[in-house]
Amino acid sequence: MEKQDSQINLVALQNLELKLGYAFQNIALLEQALTHRSFGPVHNERLEYLGDAILGMIIAKALYDRFPGCPEGDLTRMRSTLVRETMLAEIAREKGIGQCLRLGGGELKTGGSRRQSLIADAVESIIAAIFIDTGENYPLVRQTVLTWFETRLEAIRPGDGQKDHKSALQELLQSLHRPLPEYKVEEVRGSDNAQIFVLSCIIEGLPVFSGIGSSRRRGEQEAAGKALEYLKAHPLKKLKH
Repeated sequence: MEKQDSQINLVALQNLELKLGYAFQNIALLEQALTHRSFGPVHNERLEYLGDAILGMIIAKALYDRFPGCPEGDLTRMRSTLVRETMLAEIAREKGIGQCLRLGGGELKTGGSRRQSLIADAVESIIAAIFIDTGENYPLVRQTVLTWFETRLEAIRPGDGQKDHKSALQELLQSLHRPLPEYKVEEVRGSDNAQIFVLSCIIEGLPVFSGIGSSRRRGEQEAAGKALEYLKAHPLKKLKH
């Protein structure tokens, strides 16, 4: 099966480090963070698990400090907005992470280096790799990660605009007196500890919207986001009782 080179070009890694604002002591950690499970047995999914938790803590504390007195619900919605897949994928594109991913032949052929879920997962993996590389120096990791989110943290505000895709879709359909969406797992790929979920969002009278993610939640959010985009272009009328 066709693969990328076993080692990522050193110049590409150095350029990525410059964009990340962090130089690795152990470059193998960065390489692992950039390695998808389709490439080989040493991949980034355990790092992604750790990075997700670290990122959540960093953003939660940043919002807690930035918005004193803000209720828990608004803080949760803002955190969800900042750490969701679409936002992480934006950061990945800014850093050029997709061009450095190590992918198996199948993922290469299907454009895996541009796939939102893969590059978003790599951001979380890199955060964990930095944490380990620094000897678990959380303040340094926090400082590095907050520079990536600086403009986003400055722009975000409490309010309904921070609802995640599933919540926004449910509230929209409720306001129109329409049946709520049903989410269905269509397929689960990979091994038990490295699963990819293929979900469908089913709404009465509309096309079926699909989503893919490394968790059921992420797949549902992607499918709901596609449904929202469709409804923006094809508004539904409010049903009369």
